[in-house]
Amino acid sequence: MSKQKNIPTGKSRFDLIDQEKFFRELEIKEDAIFLDAVCGCGDYALAAASRIGEQGRIYAFDLQEGIIDRLIDKIVAEGITNIVPRVAGPLSLPLGNNTIDICLMVIAFHDLVPQGDDQKALEEIKRVLKPSGVLAVIEFKKISGHLGLPINIRIKSAELDETLRFHGFTSVKPREIEVGEYSYLSLYRKDNVQPY
Repeated sequence: MSKQKNIPTGKSRFDLIDQEKFFRELEIKEDAIFLDAVCGCGDYALAAASRIGEQGRIYAFDLQEGIIDRLIDKIVAEGITNIVPRVAGPLSLPLGNNTIDICLMVIAFHDLVPQGDDQKALEEIKRVLKPSGVLAVIEFKKISGHLGLPINIRIKSAELDETLRFHGFTSVKPREIEVGEYSYLSLYRKDNVQPY
């Protein structure tokens, strides 16, 4: 039986945000170890590649093999050497403990909560984040509009804060950061740093 590969189509969610503001808020350093935990077509990882030097590393994970294959093609075509793409998901991150400076989850967290996978994903993210590491979450605002997810499955930033606080994260900034007409960014650090 042959494996069917899913190929991404449509407009990238990366085109819907203020990219300069997003990267300014992340404060990525040139030697950062960056994880895009649900990378999709890889636009965030590709844009981060030019901001992270050769001493840094970007891990771009997605569960869909076709998406990762397409990202590999882009990486090779553009001669990028600091992105490591892999078929993997946020429930089981193939990374060492305390290795990641910034973990990014774009329009993915809202899917984990109803499935009951948020706790496992956040445990994994806590495990791989360095003590000073940051979890960056982008979600669609819970407002009506023609772009993005159906409003009933969107998650308000206050709900996101509450869920993450329950699972041992503290908000870096006391408010959501607007990164687009329909999107917000929230930044978190893990509480009670424990050796893994």
